[in-house]
Amino acid sequence: MNRYPIWKYAIIAVTLVIGMIYTLPNFFGESPAVQVSSAKATVKVDTGMLVRVETALRSAGIEPTGTFFDGNSVKVRLRDTDTQLKAKDLIARELNPDPNEPVYVVALNLLSSSPQWLTKLNALPMYLGLDLRGGVHFLLQLDTKQALTKRLDSSTSDIRSLLRDKGIRHAGITRSGSGIEIRFRDDETRSRARNVIVDGLPSLALADRADGNDFLLVAAFSPQTEREVIDTALQQNITTLHNRVNELGVAEPVIQRQGADRVVVQLPGVQDTAKAKDILGRTATLEARLVDLSAEAQAALMETGPVPFGSELFKVGRGAPVVLRKQVIFSGEQLTGAQATFDENQRAAVGIQLNDAAGRVLRDVSRENLKKPMAVVLFERGRGEVLTVATIQAELGSRFQITGMDSPQGANDLALLLRAGALAAPMEIIEERTIGPSLGAENIAKGFNSTLYGFIAIAVFMIAYYMLFGVFSTVALGVNVLLLVALLSMLQATLTLPGIAAIALTLGMAIDANVLINERIREELRRGVSPQVAISEGYERAWATILDSNITTLIAGVALLVFGSGAVRGFAVVHCLGIMTSIFSSVVVSRGMVNLWYGRRKKIAKLAIGQVWKPSSR
Repeated sequence: MNRYPIWKYAIIAVTLVIGMIYTLPNFFGESPAVQVSSAKATVKVDTGMLVRVETALRSAGIEPTGTFFDGNSVKVRLRDTDTQLKAKDLIARELNPDPNEPVYVVALNLLSSSPQWLTKLNALPMYLGLDLRGGVHFLLQLDTKQALTKRLDSSTSDIRSLLRDKGIRHAGITRSGSGIEIRFRDDETRSRARNVIVDGLPSLALADRADGNDFLLVAAFSPQTEREVIDTALQQNITTLHNRVNELGVAEPVIQRQGADRVVVQLPGVQDTAKAKDILGRTATLEARLVDLSAEAQAALMETGPVPFGSELFKVGRGAPVVLRKQVIFSGEQLTGAQATFDENQRAAVGIQLNDAAGRVLRDVSRENLKKPMAVVLFERGRGEVLTVATIQAELGSRFQITGMDSPQGANDLALLLRAGALAAPMEIIEERTIGPSLGAENIAKGFNSTLYGFIAIAVFMIAYYMLFGVFSTVALGVNVLLLVALLSMLQATLTLPGIAAIALTLGMAIDANVLINERIREELRRGVSPQVAISEGYERAWATILDSNITTLIAGVALLVFGSGAVRGFAVVHCLGIMTSIFSSVVVSRGMVNLWYGRRKKIAKLAIGQVWKPSSR
């Protein structure tokens, strides 16, 4: 009746072992570290950089406690913050001889101090939020006026191309404030142009006006279109910011929209605020240009003559040195997609998709320049680097391929860079906060102490009131906390102060299930049944109530998770996981301990469950 089969005990034992393994990394803390990553799209960090960093540190007499390459960056773990600062300055001087044009990002960071055997088991500590780990908080605001201006400029070019393709003559297209003015000599031509623009650019609202002898057609964005433009620009900026933050190696950064035109960026563990601002504020644009094949350009390459007028010499990059014409065929803002693929010869390539306007321009340029090379250039901080130079093999349009890539990895890298592109519109940092590691440690201590004192208070009450069954309940509660922390670590969830509050709340909710079980067993004993039957009936009849109460609470937690954001979602994640672990610990684990203690006894005179008040017989 009150005996578990061996397989149930095996499940409990395995669960406890896994819980202890994945909880352990959280007790080893973090150590200061230096991270090296690429500051330029054309430069890759590989294992050779690891050897270079180790050699530089060894020559300066600095002994790191660990160095490793994680695929995108080199990380060096050090003993203390003083050594960390010395190592950062040394590595920065070694890798970036010209500080005004850094090739690598050398940033301060924090890394887990877990033993290697735990790391090999993929047992990693929970990510800590900004309020627990320290770091930087930025609030960025989108320049909505600039976003709309860029879209209007693009629409102006689209209108010009549409009218040219349809053979409609106009007297000039100009930008005026928040609109576009198109002049015509007669009303009939204006009507034809209106029909063409409505079909080709439905996002524009058109209005007729008169200006002397000219017939004006004024195009502007409707309020709904303006909102869509701002939303699109903001979403593109958030994607770009995610790609840039990856260079800092931040674990679980928070980058989310706030309001109509703002973005919150939280970088836990980042100590180098200036470096974070530099990367977030970086401006980058992509351009496609034709290669200048003239004799003057060749002389400029050989440094025997000046660069021809209307061209520019690029000395750094994958396809450099090369002389390119200054005329831009298309820019990064006109890209709608980029994917790594293979050409007809199964060689690595990048598939490009452009908007209609850029496609029309590229079609004309490629038709006139068959078998001539075209280059893709990345501009960062005012300096251009050639990413690739490819020969135009046929007439191109809105969709084409960049071939001649060295490897599939190179194609993937270029496609990622093209998709990330530049910020759709400038963003300004309007709020900046730095939370030091010491404040984060203080928050952790306060949160840990509050949870510990709450656990002790619950344990004292349960043992005093329910005696041995109170001990079982307390052990089950400890198992609940163990499994909850292990789950958070396995999922690599981010723990914040609200998350610690959710853990404290979970303790109270979890013990409630054991109170229901213990009171149900007492009730059975009052009815006069035997202790063994009381244990069995107590767990069986309390189960339905425990399940119902936890399901209703879980529904509320899921609602918080779905509709909440930021700290609310952090609370909801811990809350929902705590409900699931509490069901297992309060029912399965506590029943297992009771069965071990009482299950093999044939006759039990009394259960150690506290005072059982029986009704007086009258």
